[in-house]
Amino acid sequence: MKPLTKKRSSSEAFFLLLKGIAMGAANKVPGVSGGIVALVGGFYEELIFSFQRLNLKALKLLVSGRFKSFWIYINGRFLIILFGGVIMSYFSVSLLLDYALKSNEAMVLGAFFGMIIASLFLIIKQVNFWEKTTVLILSIGLILGLTISYARPISENDQLLFVFFCGIISVSGMTIPGLSGSFLLLVLGNYNLLLVDSVNAVFKILTNILIGNFEPLNDPILGRLVIIMLVFGLGSVLGLILFSNVIKWVLKIYPKHTLAAIIGFITGTLRLVWPWKTKIFSYDEYGKMIKNSVGNPEVASYKYTFPDLSTLEAYGVITAILVGVGLLFLIDYYDKKRNDKEIRASRKEY
Repeated sequence: MKPLTKKRSSSEAFFLLLKGIAMGAANKVPGVSGGIVALVGGFYEELIFSFQRLNLKALKLLVSGRFKSFWIYINGRFLIILFGGVIMSYFSVSLLLDYALKSNEAMVLGAFFGMIIASLFLIIKQVNFWEKTTVLILSIGLILGLTISYARPISENDQLLFVFFCGIISVSGMTIPGLSGSFLLLVLGNYNLLLVDSVNAVFKILTNILIGNFEPLNDPILGRLVIIMLVFGLGSVLGLILFSNVIKWVLKIYPKHTLAAIIGFITGTLRLVWPWKTKIFSYDEYGKMIKNSVGNPEVASYKYTFPDLSTLEAYGVITAILVGVGLLFLIDYYDKKRNDKEIRASRKEY
């Protein structure tokens, strides 16, 4: 993969920040892949290129004090803007998203369902020619997607080695469109621990420190959650390096087959964000509802249904789906318009 870094104007940097916020919000919703935001947002290849440059050479540049060379080498401005948006999202937009999911989950899932459908259409357009091998790869991706979507969550585990492993796995959604890192955390039983409890603990400590209240630092539970978040973060960094290097190699050698696998995978995981579903909760042998570490009922499975078109709510969800589709097409239109403008500008310079 050739270098894909580029200089950005202030307006382009602002839009990249917004895309980072969108990626952060998507990463927190089980069944939704942040990689899809990168793919449709037009910065997926630059993202992979930047991740795979977090290597030994970058470490040598950093240790030797060549900070400017290090910054340029890792495409630092791009990463800091993008992940600034992701972090902002985790402590702002994603909190609103949590509230929206609790208030009207069907509407939120409907919007994401529409966005994923639109992204599928846009990715399929990139595969110019279908042959037996690409169809086979698509089928394998579909089977893997369905297998993951039917997986049942296991119990929560706060052991630091397991948390580190969760960090490695969770960032797969950033590098592999269609694969939801947050859903994998749900399957591994640590979604609430890592994306709700730990994030809220860090937010609580930081906000209290800003107002001069250091009392939460003495809370052993909050302290443990912060340690868990740090270990999770280290695992995530390692995961980004590992996955980005694998994806870089695969995209370079098998670009068409990679897209086919992504199409199959996204299709296989679509059921995770189907808006019309009812939660089936877990019960112990005494008939008592099982709850997780934060007191929420443990979901055993879902009952999927078709929309009841006699209700107003069904049309509200359908509207949300259409809004999601329209939003993705709008983003795609903006990126194509921007790319055409850049091509015309480069031709004038030539």
